[in-house]
Amino acid sequence: MSLRIILTLLMAILMTNIAYAEEKLIPRQVLFGNPDKISVMLSKDGKYISYVAPKDGVQNVWIAPVNDLSKAIAITDDKERGIRSYGWSYDNEHIIFSQDYKGDENQRLYTYNISSKITKLLTPERHVKAMMLSASEQFPGEILVGLNDRDDKYFDVYRYNLLTGDKKLVFQNDKYIGFVFDNDMNLRFGQYVNENGEEEYYEFKDDKCSLLLTIPFDDTQTTGIIGFDKTGDVIYLLDSRDRNTGALKEWNLKNGKQKIIAEDAQSDIDVFTIHPLKKTIQAVAIEYEKTAYKILDVDIQQDMEYLKALHHGNINITSRTLDDKTWLIAYVSDNSPVKYYKYDRSSTDQADRKAEFLFTNKKDLEDYRLVQMHPQIIKSRDGLDMVSYITYPTDTKPSKPVPMVLFVHGGPYGIRDSWGLNPVHQFLANRGYAVLSVNYRGSGGFGKNFINAGVRQWGLKMHDDLIDAVNWAIDQKIADPSRVAIMGGSYGGYAVLAGLTFTPDVFACGVDIVGPSNIVSLIQSFPSYWKPMLNNYKRRVGDPDNPEDLKLLKSISPLFFVDKITKPLFIAQGAHDPRVKQAESDQIVAAMNEHNIPVKYALYPDEGHGFARPENRISHYAMTEQFLAPILGGRAQEIGNDLDKANFTLNGKI
Repeated sequence: MSLRIILTLLMAILMTNIAYAEEKLIPRQVLFGNPDKISVMLSKDGKYISYVAPKDGVQNVWIAPVNDLSKAIAITDDKERGIRSYGWSYDNEHIIFSQDYKGDENQRLYTYNISSKITKLLTPERHVKAMMLSASEQFPGEILVGLNDRDDKYFDVYRYNLLTGDKKLVFQNDKYIGFVFDNDMNLRFGQYVNENGEEEYYEFKDDKCSLLLTIPFDDTQTTGIIGFDKTGDVIYLLDSRDRNTGALKEWNLKNGKQKIIAEDAQSDIDVFTIHPLKKTIQAVAIEYEKTAYKILDVDIQQDMEYLKALHHGNINITSRTLDDKTWLIAYVSDNSPVKYYKYDRSSTDQADRKAEFLFTNKKDLEDYRLVQMHPQIIKSRDGLDMVSYITYPTDTKPSKPVPMVLFVHGGPYGIRDSWGLNPVHQFLANRGYAVLSVNYRGSGGFGKNFINAGVRQWGLKMHDDLIDAVNWAIDQKIADPSRVAIMGGSYGGYAVLAGLTFTPDVFACGVDIVGPSNIVSLIQSFPSYWKPMLNNYKRRVGDPDNPEDLKLLKSISPLFFVDKITKPLFIAQGAHDPRVKQAESDQIVAAMNEHNIPVKYALYPDEGHGFARPENRISHYAMTEQFLAPILGGRAQEIGNDLDKANFTLNGKI
């Protein structure tokens, strides 16, 4: 190699290091504070645009005339956890929104009347979970709601009048975990989990109930009824039976004919957009490393071609008016805020259809350099292809090994990591770490074989996959083997505890967010409304009531191996978490204390399964980067006053 080439390479490395050293810290407030605007929608008639945005620092629902955002007003006044879920009714008079109590996930439904400006609570105030089941333009002033007020294990179906708030019992449920309704809001199917963990769909017809189809256990994560078209004669079905990936099928109930209308060899099909009146599926999304689209209806072919050419990010159609003349589009990319456009397709001439830029979800992010997320296929030790994503401190692979954080997704079954803007990736990369996320076996979207490879593999082959990913990063000279951390929430939090107990030499430290420590007590303490589906879960993970399974579950529970922990651990937990109860964190902290093993434990009394309040979220990441920096050698923003407005105790102290 010539001296000139050597000097050029050295200069490139030097400039990269200088660029990184001068890169300004992205404040936690910018990454984890309230977004400017999210959940952007149109009213069904297109007269209003709505979104969730801060009011006095708390996320609330705002509405504005569609052509004059300056006249936006907040129509909710939550002062605690913020509003995260809402929607428009078909009468264009009501907005329906939900809220729980400090993260307990017992959602209450409210309505706001645009004309009277009156907010009403539709469903019980406490200790009852409400869920929207169905709405239709055929009955614009009504909705179907599921409530577990009679029996907390099952959701009865009620029909609500939005104007009066009156309700009527439609179906008393003592069996089903879910329902399928047609466009006339008729109850057509009930979904049931049998004793073998299989799913059965029962058809309600002519005052009778009969079994329509049985889904084998291996297909339960990749097969199910999606819904009806407007006629009520055709259902759409995701189906992986007799194949690996879930294909989209059209099933005519009148003549019994089924046909595949979309399929992919690597990925399960995902519905992308549905016609607002015909209820036909017009396009599907196919996501492997990144998302691609397949158009099923030529009526939107040119629209999609125009929208794909407008921006390089993934397209999301967040809203369509009932007359289908206006769409709201959100573009998601890996290194910029989400960009929202209003697309006017009222003209019959395609050339006159234009998209108008509205705003981004977080303008302050535009002031900072965000780095790219790189898809990467990593082989597991037994030959599985794991679609993974790695983010570097700069856009390119580092010239020498750097500290790395393995960031593990939750779920685990049916959930996946995806390409796009990930604030945790950006946060950690900005602090000087490579960040790796892995779709380990059991992750969703890659067919039933990949999901089922994770059956009864918590802490076993699923954990091997994570270790294989770490070893890949070390072999590629990306990760410094002495400075690898593991971090995650829910199952990802469990993976942190498993990593520090089962493979204590691999990781330098761990950050566990609402992770279960004892899989036996986890399953035994699930919410009552999960019990009707537990036969499937127990078959997938293990059954504490079966002596052999009990041995398995204890053998994969980090609680019983606390004495193996030798590396620093930071645990965060919400006191109202209904999925992973506070006891899961309490008991491993107590066990570590008994063994005189140091642990940092933040308990948030007004949170559930994660952090809804931005003050709490920011405080957690403030403590996280202060925890990581001395161990991994990365940068850290000063704490400042980022703990002052948060509500938590640290190791039992306020």
